[in-house]
Amino acid sequence: MSEQRQMFRMLDERTVEVSLPNKLGYERIAMQCAASFAKIVGFLPDRIEDVKTAVSEACLNAMEHGNKCHPDKRVVITMNYEEGVFSVTVVDEGEGIEVLPEDPDIEQKIDNLETPRGLGIFLIKNLVDQVEFNKMTNEGHMVRMEIKMTR
Repeated sequence: MSEQRQMFRMLDERTVEVSLPNKLGYERIAMQCAASFAKIVGFLPDRIEDVKTAVSEACLNAMEHGNKCHPDKRVVITMNYEEGVFSVTVVDEGEGIEVLPEDPDIEQKIDNLETPRGLGIFLIKNLVDQVEFNKMTNEGHMVRMEIKMTR
């Protein structure tokens, strides 16, 4: 199997990489891998849920918006844990986000006055301790998140 099509790689004892096909539903693989890794390093259940949601939302955005649902593209998730901080990067083959959306009106969404979609970036920003959007790499657009073991 070529390195590019290999799904999981352990880069070192603190770093795991997951390469996924650009297919909705596969974000669950990254989500479960991140949850398992966070559990192994000692994250408590509530923080593991934050990790799962943030990773899933970042992957969904990469697949839908970054790779524009092209089935031949990939999403690569790299997870690292050091000194109480779980770092996750999600790289797609897109151009990045032109303008970050404003935070949604949650009350409008709860009352079904707005579509429930469009919460991904809002959730990521509120669940992680630090996030960086629009970082371009040789491979494409990267979202980088840091989640501390405790809030």
